This record gives sequence, C-alpha cells and structure tokens, in this order.
Amino acid sequence: MDQVKIGSFLKELRKEKNLTQEKLAEQLSVSNRTVSRWETGSNMPDIGMLVGIADFFGVSIPEIINGERKSENMNQETRETAVAMAEYSRKEVKNGKQKVIGILLSAFGLFIIISALMMFPNESSWGSIYAVLGSIFLVTGGGFLLRTVTAKRSLRVLAIVGCALALFAAFTVSDYVAVKEFHQVPRFRYETIYTSDESHQLVHKTLFFTVVQKNPGTENEEVYIVK
Repeated sequence: MDQVKIGSFLKELRKEKNLTQEKLAEQLSVSNRTVSRWETGSNMPDIGMLVGIADFFGVSIPEIINGERKSENMNQETRETAVAMAEYSRKEVKNGKQKVIGILLSAFGLFIIISALMMFPNESSWGSIYAVLGSIFLVTGGGFLLRTVTAKRSLRVLAIVGCALALFAAFTVSDYVAVKEFHQVPRFRYETIYTSDESHQLVHKTLFFTVVQKNPGTENEEVYIVK
C-alpha cells in the first residue's frame, strides 16, 4: 500500500470538487492538519473515515486504497464490510470505556464499604449510610461491566438484583454475627427506641430481628437478640 499515492489521489479528488483543505476538513469534521497529513501520505484515514470519504467523493474504498480509479460505482459489498468493521471498532471502544468505568466504580464502592465498616463504630449511623452509598457505586459498576458481557437487558437486571440482594444478605449476617458473637449493637438498624419503663435499656430494630441493649456505656452492658 503506497501512502504517498493514496495521498495524491485524495488531493486529486479534492481539487476535482474545487475544495480547499479547509473546506474539505469542515465537510469531514476533521482538522486542516489531518487533511494535509492524508494528502502528503504521512498519515492514513482510519477505516471509519474511509467510508465517509468514499461516499463524499463517490469512489470505492478499494480505489482509495489503490490510489486510483478503477470503477464508476462504489462496490457495495466492500462498503458494507467496511461499515460493519467500523461499527465493530466503535463497539469495541465503547465496551472498553464501559469496562474501565465499571471497574473504577466497583473498586470505589468496595473501598467505601470497607472504610465505612472499619472506621465507624456500630453505634454510629454513618457507617451504615456510607456502606449503603458504597453498595450503590458497587452495583452501578457491576451494571457497566455486565454490559460488556451480555446484551440481554433481562440478564443484566437479574444479575444486578442478585448482587444487591447478596450485599443486603451480607450486611444482615454481619449484624447478626456482631450481636451474637461480639455483643455489639446492629449497624444496619432502622430504629432505636428508648424504653419509657427502663431508661437504662435501648431497643434496636432491624428488618429480621430486634436487639436489646441494657446498661449502655457501663461495665454491665448487655447486648442480645430477643427475636
């Protein structure tokens, strides 16, 4: 493939239409410098751009690559192949970007979850708030990664729902273990009640069990599940 010959052919086509490099650059949505590099043979249009150039000048892609006219009409099969290749290339680039975004969001979400569980004590509601926020980032990142794996929306939705349920189950189990084994209050509680009859007692409610905290902050503190 002779790039100089291709460049001369592109220059000839441009002059046939009485266009300057600036005008051609505007038509093809590229810079003047890009057109100049094509015509000097120092650079080549990518495959996606070849389709647009061929359409604009009314020549075939093989004619551009060979640097000379060989037929009046553009070979439809060749054009369709080039279009398909260009579309495939764009899809690959898009998938690559989505994969990077998915990895970054997932890693960031996981970092927030781990940091929240390690930095904030169980008594603080900020731990659960940041853990839920991290879960949203993690699930969103998983959604981007799934787009690169399957095109079926139903499968992606099921996988995302499964991931969300798995995180919910993990948080619930961690709360249960924290209460049962380490005598700590549940982190993912939705309500804390100060009992009116016993001021030294707190009741922490979660979706699946209720925890009583007696004598909070004292040496005789007790934390246990009542149901």
